[in-house]
Amino acid sequence: MDAKKITLSDFHESIGGKMVPFAGFYMPVRYSSDNEEHRCVREGVGVFDVSHMGEFHLKGEKALDLIQYVTSNDASVLFDGKIQYAYLPNKEGGVVDDLLVYKIQDNEYMLVVNAGNIEKDWNWISSHNTFGVEMKDLSDATSLFAVQGPKATETLQKLTSIDLSTMDYYTFVKGEFAGHQGITISATGYTGAGGFEIYLPNEIAEEVWKKIFEAGAEFDIKPIGLGARDTLRLEMGYCLYGNDITDTTSPLEAGLGWVTKFTKSFINSENLLAQKQVGLKQKLVGLEMIDRGIPRSHYEICDADGNTIGEISSGTQSPTLNKGIAMGFVKTDFSKVGTEIFVKIREKLVKAQVVKLPFVKPGV
Repeated sequence: MDAKKITLSDFHESIGGKMVPFAGFYMPVRYSSDNEEHRCVREGVGVFDVSHMGEFHLKGEKALDLIQYVTSNDASVLFDGKIQYAYLPNKEGGVVDDLLVYKIQDNEYMLVVNAGNIEKDWNWISSHNTFGVEMKDLSDATSLFAVQGPKATETLQKLTSIDLSTMDYYTFVKGEFAGHQGITISATGYTGAGGFEIYLPNEIAEEVWKKIFEAGAEFDIKPIGLGARDTLRLEMGYCLYGNDITDTTSPLEAGLGWVTKFTKSFINSENLLAQKQVGLKQKLVGLEMIDRGIPRSHYEICDADGNTIGEISSGTQSPTLNKGIAMGFVKTDFSKVGTEIFVKIREKLVKAQVVKLPFVKPGV
């Protein structure tokens, strides 16, 4: 199947973006270098075009009931303008997707899902919509810019009268931005560097992108690709669907117990509760290399005798720490912080240790 173009695909190419197929879309993987773009976000401000993400609008008297049934977290605690992280459990003990739930007002919500799972998630939620909830897929009509970094607030404040400095993490407002009304400004991101995500109609995407870059010129604002997005999220220990969570991964073993609320009934909640009560066989942990080496996805994790005790789910060379870091699943006995373990890199056992996540302190 051919990859789809996001609205600004040609524009990104024209400013030097290297375009690659990702999650069914042509996306900019980098513009300069991954390390340079990574540092730009950690120290200043950068902009990701993440318009490949999916947005579903749910409306109706039973909208909350549907969300409560298909998601793991407790959406009843949300207030207008509040956002919640959750996942869609499947019936086999794995995860359909992880997502964000936005409460617009009573009986009205927006769900933000991963690009590669838009159709799968839509079909899954629709198949459980016995509540008469009106559902709209807004993904193809919506662009999304993630403006991230310590200078993001100062940059965006020039474009809106909304006081961005008073917005709490995981809240959003709808209002005037860059000369347009009804724009959703969300205090969220996937980098741990602070910042906002701007949801807007495709028709104004290029105009708004250029205005953001004018506003951030004094801070040396840069476009950022998927390469740096991955190293930034990994330094924070944020899960990536398809790597750290999958259709067959237990969300409890993947460390998502904090968004699994057994105070309500949801898809597969009984089996997940039973798993919690019996005890987990493995856990997702953070690993930091002691010896030189870059841990990569699917590399074996071993004990000192070379016995396999797990597998890397995400790994990279951390630009901030200048050492190899990874997340991986290990047998529970090896999951304690400080435990010495080994990563098999080109048939050689390379020393590492289990560390507390995140690898880098967030700037939120």
